[in-house]
Amino acid sequence: MSLQVGIVGLPNAGKSTLFNALTRAAVETAAYPFTTIQPNLGVVAVPDPRLAQVAAVTHPKRVVPATIQFVDIAGLVRGAHRGEGLGNQFLSHIREVDALAHVVRCFPLGDVAHPEGSVDPRRDMGIIETELALADLQTLERARERAAGRVKAADRHAREHLSLLDRVAAALNEGRAARALPLRSEERAALRDLRLLTDKPVIYVANVEEDAAGRAHPLADAVHARARESGAGAVTICARLEAEVAALSPEEAREFLAAAGIEEPGLARLIRSAHALLGLVTFFSTASEEVRAWPVPRGTTAQRAAGQIHTDMERGFIRAEAIAWEALVAAGSLHAARERGLMRLEGKEYLVADGDVVHFRFAV
Repeated sequence: MSLQVGIVGLPNAGKSTLFNALTRAAVETAAYPFTTIQPNLGVVAVPDPRLAQVAAVTHPKRVVPATIQFVDIAGLVRGAHRGEGLGNQFLSHIREVDALAHVVRCFPLGDVAHPEGSVDPRRDMGIIETELALADLQTLERARERAAGRVKAADRHAREHLSLLDRVAAALNEGRAARALPLRSEERAALRDLRLLTDKPVIYVANVEEDAAGRAHPLADAVHARARESGAGAVTICARLEAEVAALSPEEAREFLAAAGIEEPGLARLIRSAHALLGLVTFFSTASEEVRAWPVPRGTTAQRAAGQIHTDMERGFIRAEAIAWEALVAAGSLHAARERGLMRLEGKEYLVADGDVVHFRFAV
């Protein structure tokens, strides 16, 4: 699956610096707004220690991790929903992604300007949230006009859809995001075609100064508190520090982080959080002399999961051999796992579990 996480926030919040750290790409960064006009794209491997442990007992020639595509989107400003600061163009980029990483500035002004003149994470988060909500209200109004026309034409489903649109609009006007509403699955599906900006899952990234990494930070605490209030995720990192670490060798990076008192790179936490935010589980395949991680939505059947590898596998699905990764590692090999009867035979309706190692049997 090619899933995209859009990096958003106010200008000079550290979005492109974070993108550089994530992808080790040479994206231009500067201390003035709108350095990024067209969105930058980068594919990032999802850190998963289980993959190495499965590879250690299956001895593949190739190990392929799951990936997420990050999209560096230019900074939004007040009035973006009206087109301020190229807002219409930037909002259209946000509409295309599956989830958002909202970078919130928690480092002091220094020589990097702030569009609001001061650092205030809750205010800054509110600006972006308001602009996304106002853009959604415009989308809902257009959808409402279409639904009202169908009501006049006696479309029996249009009245229910119109009621749904009105409920979502009322919630947005009260400061609640569409993703936080207690909607039924069919109602959520009905909103999907609208691609509402506030319906996308969000993880807030509190971007702190270098000497604050790895310790308590009151501004970052404010970001985490706001995230809890809105049902979103949150991580604290120093994007500039992470960019420096990303340029080092693995051994140098470990030494650097240890000296800074940091147990794990913040990027690893961010990537894993973004992966979880998308509601994914990961299964592993061991065919064709490779071990590969495959992310699929939670609740995916074995037959649909087989289709992620190849459409022929889905069409000709017979059954799946599955084993939890821990059981495979404990057995020492696939052969030993089969000898001990640890491999389960599952049908097409089996729901793939996170960490399953699966071999699909199929007929072309």
